[in-house]
Amino acid sequence: MSIAVSIVEDDARVRASLARLIDGSSGYRCVSNHSSAEDALREIPKFRPDVVLMDINLPGANGVECVRQLKPQLPGTQVIMLTVYQNTEHIFNALAAGATGYMLKQTPPPELLSAIKEVHAGGSPMSGHIARKIVQSFQHAAPVSAEAQSLSPREAEVLELLAKGFLYKEIAEQMKVSYATVHTHIRHIYEKLHVRSRTEAVAKHLGQKQPRHEFAPRI
Repeated sequence: MSIAVSIVEDDARVRASLARLIDGSSGYRCVSNHSSAEDALREIPKFRPDVVLMDINLPGANGVECVRQLKPQLPGTQVIMLTVYQNTEHIFNALAAGATGYMLKQTPPPELLSAIKEVHAGGSPMSGHIARKIVQSFQHAAPVSAEAQSLSPREAEVLELLAKGFLYKEIAEQMKVSYATVHTHIRHIYEKLHVRSRTEAVAKHLGQKQPRHEFAPRI
């Protein structure tokens, strides 16, 4: 079954381009597109998409506020912020509102499709630049917790790659394991760290890294 996607974007050309990309790709279908938060809040619940691509800079209410109001209506729908904004405040406001991914508009089409697939499968895709912003927000390392110490070496490696912004497929290639094995490791990581998303796992990981470990996220 194809992944149903709705688009919220005020630029008509960008909106049309995204719709063509999604409808023209096997396994995806664009079920609706909207030029404002108000229209999205009124219409998207009728379509019940699997994934919403959400711009931040919208006329009227912005994309973050749209997510905040939309998620209670559609808790099973995953939202990826697709925007030009890279500042930390926008990133964390969007994630706190209920977004489960944050990608930049210059993301190449294949990577965007991969991010849609990843968020639909339970992940939290982030552009490499966004991973760097999250890293930079954690300036003071805390002692490693018992939760983090309970991770196996392979789980710790997966978590490190997640923190660097790697997609699940890229982690599988890097570690020379199957996609399903990566999912298993990530499920165990979530259980051991008592988190429910990639963003929470990365935040906890970065907040607990020892100062002696140099972190160099991939861009």
